[in-house]
Amino acid sequence: MAAMDSSRDFVKDVKRVVIKVGTAVVTRSDGRLALGRIGCLCEQIKELNYQGYEVILVTSGAVGVGRQRLRYRRLVNSSFADLQKPQVDLDGKACAAVGQSGLMALYDALFSQLDVASSQLLVTDKDFEDTNFRMQLSETVNSLLDLKVIPIFNENDAISTRRAPYEDSSGIFWDNDSLAGLLALELKADLLVLLSDVEGLYSGPPSEPGSKIIHTYIKEVHQAKITFGSKSRVGRGGMTAKVKAAVCAASAGIPVVISSGYASDGILKVLKGERVGTLFHQHAEKLVSLKEIGARDMAVSARECSRRFQNLSSEERKKILLDVADALEANEKLIRTENEADVAAAKLAGYEKSLVSRLTLKPGKISSLANSIRVLADMEEPIGQVLKRTELADGLVLEKTACPLGVLLIVFESRPDALVQIASLALRSGNGLLLKGGKEAARSNAVLHKVITGAIPQAVGEKLIALVTSRDEIPDLLKLDDVIDLVIPRGSNKLVSQIKEATKIPVLGHADGICHVYVDKSADIEMARKIILDAKTDYPAACNAMETLLVHQDLVKGGQINDLVMALRLEGVTLYGGPRASAELDIPQAGSFHHEYNTMACTIEIVDDVVAAINHIHSHGSAHTDCVVAEDEEVAESFLRGVDSAAVFHNASTRFCDGARFGLGAEVGISTGRIHARGPVGVEGLLTTRWILRGHGQAVDGDKGVLYTHKNLL
Repeated sequence: MAAMDSSRDFVKDVKRVVIKVGTAVVTRSDGRLALGRIGCLCEQIKELNYQGYEVILVTSGAVGVGRQRLRYRRLVNSSFADLQKPQVDLDGKACAAVGQSGLMALYDALFSQLDVASSQLLVTDKDFEDTNFRMQLSETVNSLLDLKVIPIFNENDAISTRRAPYEDSSGIFWDNDSLAGLLALELKADLLVLLSDVEGLYSGPPSEPGSKIIHTYIKEVHQAKITFGSKSRVGRGGMTAKVKAAVCAASAGIPVVISSGYASDGILKVLKGERVGTLFHQHAEKLVSLKEIGARDMAVSARECSRRFQNLSSEERKKILLDVADALEANEKLIRTENEADVAAAKLAGYEKSLVSRLTLKPGKISSLANSIRVLADMEEPIGQVLKRTELADGLVLEKTACPLGVLLIVFESRPDALVQIASLALRSGNGLLLKGGKEAARSNAVLHKVITGAIPQAVGEKLIALVTSRDEIPDLLKLDDVIDLVIPRGSNKLVSQIKEATKIPVLGHADGICHVYVDKSADIEMARKIILDAKTDYPAACNAMETLLVHQDLVKGGQINDLVMALRLEGVTLYGGPRASAELDIPQAGSFHHEYNTMACTIEIVDDVVAAINHIHSHGSAHTDCVVAEDEEVAESFLRGVDSAAVFHNASTRFCDGARFGLGAEVGISTGRIHARGPVGVEGLLTTRWILRGHGQAVDGDKGVLYTHKNLL
């Protein structure tokens, strides 16, 4: 027996269920009654009745059955000459009147064979306008259910007051699907089951290749994407009507499942909580996993949410950021508990110390992250900021404005604090966000994501920030160059390289963090010692930590290099040398100058001068962050102008290359590329531009009637 699906747990509390069966289920393709299917339906209802469920049945099929019978009678009563004449369509009301009695006679006979009593209730649209009728209806149905009698509802098409009951969409209900939804609300049902001739709602017509069943309908994801085929072959509404009724009922708090009426045990499976059909639920987005939603739907959902977020006022967006900061501090104990579990598991698994260090949320980190978010919130509003304003011609003003990139995919390793930084930057810049963290931080990432999205108003939607939980989803996401606008990998060289090779989406980031400190002969050695120790030992696992120390050859002759070497060794740094330093200092030779240690180790090499240092950095560096320690201003300026890296420092530790320290509030990563953004990427790096032109009816008309002024207004 199939296990209960987690998204269907609510069925455990279902007592009263409305089941609607469509014309395509109760009749065959030739219009005759499908006795086998109706028999299976009655057997399932009998079983539910026996189990203590209160079952209300809404059935279609009367018009179809009546039409079949009247066609036969017309054929029998027609002469050969009559049959040669154009055949007039049968009156729908007459078909309903004839078919209803036959349909109910069959239900009565089948239920009687199963020792179940049934009753007929015919209603019209106008009936529900009467408050007394609705109250009496509820009392009658409750009495029938107390007696274990199955109420069978149908619209009384034979006496409907609507001019065209098969076409008119006005009124309280307009088909048996909407009638079933209305009854579910009126009779306070716990579940509505709409039976169809297909297994559920598909992403397109079920007959088309590539159409997939949607197990859980999420309005913001699926509404604009689903393509419906033609309406039912015999009924009046088809799947379109079912979806409308399901969305209406679900939004009112009644779960709905659209499922196949052809399956012999389909209803029983629904009530067992099995993953059959399509579920509509008021909180559908909270019931499904991202894997079920699918990669494209994740991205589309994030984009839709981001557009709603951008439409909020600046103050409303600011408040959300402040609410996120407060939520982090309020849940610090829970976050630390989950993080400690991740750290313990990482140590048990034998992960490297550098990874465990990046994984650990140290005391005070949550408060620090919350304060960084508050700094972001207090920044000048970036969305819609006018960057340039130009008068093109009299009465024609052009503005260049800042706007979000769209949807970001961030893949990061180890550091759960990165999730907070990235999410807050996405919120400040108005971008939709898909996050994939490392498995070693799964619990930390999950609780942080839950806390952050819990602070996002329902009007925006928590899918603004989605957490991808499986590596299997990454390849699918990387194919979505039409939906995802930017990928930012934060991790190892291998991770970044793999992502760049696997996608057409622009990638922003750095493969390595091979940072250099060059100590010139003019350097203040005490200053150099301080900078070097900080750059290497403050946080060795960081991408802005020093990996190579370059020393002017004169400092070897003068012995000052020994002070620097001794200082590093006293701090526990393992030293490797280039060819010159290895021979001069008697240390092991480094296997490669292009190596990121991420630990308490570094390479030392001796160079002739600042030009040699610059050449070394260009040959072996990663264009991340490089520093010169020098008192000679000419040397310093040569280094600052000559080193082609994203960040170049004079007399300051490489560890300053950080979004928060740069005053960006936080960083989504550090880019060593040369397109769009370089260095620490904060809010500005997650924005692009768009042009807004305001005129008064001007037309180009070959430029004959426009006198261009191109006056700068801002």
